[in-house]
Amino acid sequence: MVPDRPRVGAARNQARRRELAAWFQATYGVKVQRACHLAQFSRTAWYRRSTARDQGPLRLRIRELAHARPRFGFLRIWVLLRREGWLVNKKRVRRLYRLEGLQLRMRVRRRKHIALHRGPAPQPAGPTERWSMDFVHDALADGRPFRVLTVVDQWSRQSPMLEVASSMSGRTVGIALDRVLTDGTVPVSITVDHGTEFMSRALEDWAFARGVQLDFIRPGKPVENAFIEAFNGRLRDECLNVHQFTSIEDARTKIEAWRVDYNARRPHSSLGHLTPNEFVAQRQAERAAIEAGFSS
Repeated sequence: MVPDRPRVGAARNQARRRELAAWFQATYGVKVQRACHLAQFSRTAWYRRSTARDQGPLRLRIRELAHARPRFGFLRIWVLLRREGWLVNKKRVRRLYRLEGLQLRMRVRRRKHIALHRGPAPQPAGPTERWSMDFVHDALADGRPFRVLTVVDQWSRQSPMLEVASSMSGRTVGIALDRVLTDGTVPVSITVDHGTEFMSRALEDWAFARGVQLDFIRPGKPVENAFIEAFNGRLRDECLNVHQFTSIEDARTKIEAWRVDYNARRPHSSLGHLTPNEFVAQRQAERAAIEAGFSS
């Protein structure tokens, strides 16, 4: 019988919130009540102790096997576990496999552009940690096409840049990114699709030289890069469909003005109706207050 998907997702969210509450307590030395409040985790669930056997070692081994053999599903992993001496049935392996989110991401292609993660990508914990990147197409008033390279921070929803050009290559994408990474801080990973520019050798060399991982989504699965898809929709609805562009320079000016307004003045529903800049400032103030309380 197939496990209930909402139940699996709820169990995973509860586990993540417990881990987050434990991290708050261990890092800042706050009380359990405060840690649970910050992590939005129930104190009752914090004190409740399960009577089931600890599945931690088994889950760790399942994850290790899944990452060592990217094309193995739960059934082959169960066979490997049995050969190693684990007395476990395939139903338990399948349940833990789903709880860990280890569904197959994509086949390894000739260039081996494979996603960094199996299952849901880890959530960013701060700014400039995980970015998303994509292209949006539009045309000038005279019909000439142009492209907009869109970049958004997954944690703060800020857009560090919108690069407008008539055409772009992997090399020009790297040059554009270098212009906004002037302080030496680079993202851990950038989520992209399988566009020609993102799969180019030039961008691959740029990412390797700066220690940035390119995280490729599965082909035909834009929902795996939902942050940039939502951002592109707002850009088109609020800027590209509203303005007429007479030249590339005119498009750059108007699109950059929209980016500044988006970061500084446009409220974002997923950020509690704060602007991206306000959200970053608020989180920085909260962290400074927690650190000050911890040091005192």
